[in-house]
Amino acid sequence: MEFRTLGGSGFKVPVLSLGTGTFAGGGEFFKEWGSTGPAEATRLVDVCLEAGLTMFDSADVYSAGQAEEVLGAAIKGRRDKVIVSTKATFRHGEGPNDVGSSRFNLTRAVEKSLKRIGTDYIDLFQLHGFDALTPVEEVLGTLDELVRAGKIRYIGVSNFSGWHLMKSLSASERHGWSRYVAHQAYYSLLGREYEWELMPLALDQGVGAVVWSPLGWSRLTGKLRRGQPLPETSRLKSALVVKNGPQVTDELLFKVVDAIDEVAKETGKTVPQIAINWLLQRPSVATVIIGARNEEQLRQNLGAVGWNLTPAQVATLDAASAVPLTYPYWHQRAFEERNPKPV
Repeated sequence: MEFRTLGGSGFKVPVLSLGTGTFAGGGEFFKEWGSTGPAEATRLVDVCLEAGLTMFDSADVYSAGQAEEVLGAAIKGRRDKVIVSTKATFRHGEGPNDVGSSRFNLTRAVEKSLKRIGTDYIDLFQLHGFDALTPVEEVLGTLDELVRAGKIRYIGVSNFSGWHLMKSLSASERHGWSRYVAHQAYYSLLGREYEWELMPLALDQGVGAVVWSPLGWSRLTGKLRRGQPLPETSRLKSALVVKNGPQVTDELLFKVVDAIDEVAKETGKTVPQIAINWLLQRPSVATVIIGARNEEQLRQNLGAVGWNLTPAQVATLDAASAVPLTYPYWHQRAFEERNPKPV
């Protein structure tokens, strides 16, 4: 397993991480992802560690905290061998302070995550989304205190826009506080908006991409083909899941799948393996979060590392997944002598 430095920090993470959204299966939304219990989760962790995958990502909102509990049970007795990342800020209760990035909520969220996971510290703690109602100074001051207290080792964000992230980085620099080193962002062959502004920012400011949903919200599993019905087991059968995920036109989906199939014939690799390997060759990407309902899916996704697509194959996938840029990016791209593409 290859390891990469996480953003501008000295912390090394494996290029693949295991997401725990499939753990527990609490509630309608997360039940569609999976319902892996402690015993099977322990087996998945075993397989990961054998392959050198040591990083496991969760969130307090996953199955209302149950996913963190399952993860804690699965890593019990080997905490020193794993990297734990988790997230908070989504609503987790009915109270007015049960949401967001206030000092009140973040402090309580970290304490609860530590208890559920059964650990004294979180290696990477990320804000699950931007909170426009809480001053960034309050957010970062709180996170800095938690880092200094030893409860968090590194901090990151998720689903931020460019100005959200840059405003926060500026505040950290101004006050000498701990700095975001990771941005957990949606990025796939079916959703390349990350490249427009967030990738250049990441390269300039030393923020590593922790990629979520590399298979385009379960669309690049290899089971979707033109004119064919959805497979029996697919989260895309849930209107709730589809509504809350990235929207992708059939035209783009099948154009990309056709290109992947072409590359698959040349490489002998599966659709998911090719989609993940493509991401691992993109600038700023530190680690790609893979998901698995079972050991078979996990082992298939682990096959995305240890080889590389050729430049010609990357170009084929780039061309198939390209979409028109929105303003001001199409205007900037017209002047590459002063706005070069990220490398």
